Amino acid sequence: VQLQASGGGLVQTGGSLRLSCAASGFTSDLYAIAWFRQAPGKEREGVSYINRNDGDTHYAESVKGRFTISRDNAKNTVSLQMNNLKPEDTAIYYCAADLLRVGVPLDPSEYAYWGRGTQVTVSS
Repeated sequence: VQLQASGGGLVQTGGSLRLSCAASGFTSDLYAIAWFRQAPGKEREGVSYINRNDGDTHYAESVKGRFTISRDNAKNTVSLQMNNLKPEDTAIYYCAADLLRVGVPLDPSEYAYWGRGTQVTVSS
């Protein structure tokens, strides 16, 4: 499975960005897809998760109400709509996936496949 994240950029506080994660390979076997982020000097943290089959979602408390994850199984993509962005959202964003049910949706150790990150920078 290969994952490619895109859509990052520079926005002002309060702005919006839409990230996209394109999957290729054994995409029909994917179960869980999630977004993580890592800011300089900080650990990687889970942002949002979606179950590819039933659409169940999870969000980190810090992004609830501002970020929305969605899937398009026909196009093998997962998107993350990010609204009302804050400077603390600045990080490299990664998408990750796994073929199996994950125990803790926003735990990075649960995921076997990772894409390259895309930089999101929110200016104050």
